[in-house]
Amino acid sequence: MKNISCFIALLLLTGNALFAQVGIGADNNQPDNSAMLDVKSTSRGFLPPRMTTVQRDQIISPATGLTIYNITRFCNETYNGSVWVSNTHCIGESYGGGIVFYIYDNGLHGLIAATADQSTAMRWYNGTNRITGSAGDGLNAGAMNTTIIVTAQMSDNQSGNFAAKVCADYSVTVGGVTYGDWYLPSKLELNLLYQQKGVAGVGNNNYWSSTEDGASSAFSQYFLDGNPYSNLKIVPFNVRAVRAF
Repeated sequence: MKNISCFIALLLLTGNALFAQVGIGADNNQPDNSAMLDVKSTSRGFLPPRMTTVQRDQIISPATGLTIYNITRFCNETYNGSVWVSNTHCIGESYGGGIVFYIYDNGLHGLIAATADQSTAMRWYNGTNRITGSAGDGLNAGAMNTTIIVTAQMSDNQSGNFAAKVCADYSVTVGGVTYGDWYLPSKLELNLLYQQKGVAGVGNNNYWSSTEDGASSAFSQYFLDGNPYSNLKIVPFNVRAVRAF
């Protein structure tokens, strides 16, 4: 491998004389005519430099096209001349009107948190204790819960406000695109947000989930210690809306 590295360096130094084309693993080490460097393999991959976000930001005057693997955000990143971008979505990325705090399908899908709380003192219910049927939990369950809660409770007080409604009413416009499909996270989704509270800028407060626990109670999570609780719906807690992508 050391000899290969020296060979590549020598070719690059000779410049136009050899056109600086290098083939590794190609037939007879001959690269494709369109490539300066052609690496072929059916059993091994290309490994870019691996570093944290802090280390990446210490690179002086990165060249446009410079590529690294960010071990803080778990994704490949390329410098586009002004900012570092990824070909998949990453935790901590500003995207879709908020901050990405959870990803799956190799970064193709995930959850986004609003950049600020929609309320710091909002009740779960709309003035009347009732079973709404929003017992759903798990990934993306919060969207259905929110629809159920708003539908079930609006008749209790047409002018009232409550945790699910402030999330459903929230919208934000970024880059000319308006994002309005926000919802109150399920118990699981709220816990995923807790795990990335520093990335999403969420404080150490009690937050409502959309997962119901009976006629008079629903689940919340205390972001100081991470513990979930079943609390009375009348208690005012913080609310942070999320959306899926």
